[in-house]
Amino acid sequence: MTYVFAPMPTPSLPVAGTSERFPVRRIFCVGRNYAEHAREMGHDGREAPFFFTKPADAVVENGTILPYPAATENLHFEAELVVAIGKAGRDIAEADALDHVYGYACGNDLTRRDLQTQAKQAGRPWDMAKGFDGSAVIGAIHRVADVGHLDHGPIQLTRNRELQQRGDLSDMIWSTPEVITHLSGLIAFQPGDLIMTGTPAGVGALAPGDTAVVSIAGLPDLSVSIGERR
Repeated sequence: MTYVFAPMPTPSLPVAGTSERFPVRRIFCVGRNYAEHAREMGHDGREAPFFFTKPADAVVENGTILPYPAATENLHFEAELVVAIGKAGRDIAEADALDHVYGYACGNDLTRRDLQTQAKQAGRPWDMAKGFDGSAVIGAIHRVADVGHLDHGPIQLTRNRELQQRGDLSDMIWSTPEVITHLSGLIAFQPGDLIMTGTPAGVGALAPGDTAVVSIAGLPDLSVSIGERR
């Protein structure tokens, strides 16, 4: 097969403890999946889960120095547990959902909050607020065989070593199995899909020179530093 130009390399993440890499196919994100965060964003109650996406090539790895993104004055951090899918499926029963999980990672869902606010007010999609270059900071994938299934334990984020976010994975409004079941009724999962499962309360802004570190019980820390504007 001949292409008009070379296809882009497959985005991927390291698999901890191996020399292999996890090819990233799609990134699905769960909105407002912690009650306190939902309240700080002006919502309350257990609404049905909703999802947005990031492109696979928005992934950046641990230790990256990311230039401050264009078109924003309000770049926010959001600490999240990332679920890596290793088995295809559609309409997955909740009792079978965890069978489709390959592993877990720390994540930071970077958000151009001002653009998101403008989009909400205008009733428009969030793509340019959530899916920009470098917006999916994700650490190495840790296999279920090595870390088990992560459903409780602290999740937190520090900015310049000062605590900004702190919650517990058990505080998720929709658990990982519930999220997989609901989302698999909307799309067919394939190996390589990632789910960013939502963030606790305390989201806030990052400025050039800041370093954000995500810590989740059972996983190594994930760090990203913000550089100067391009």
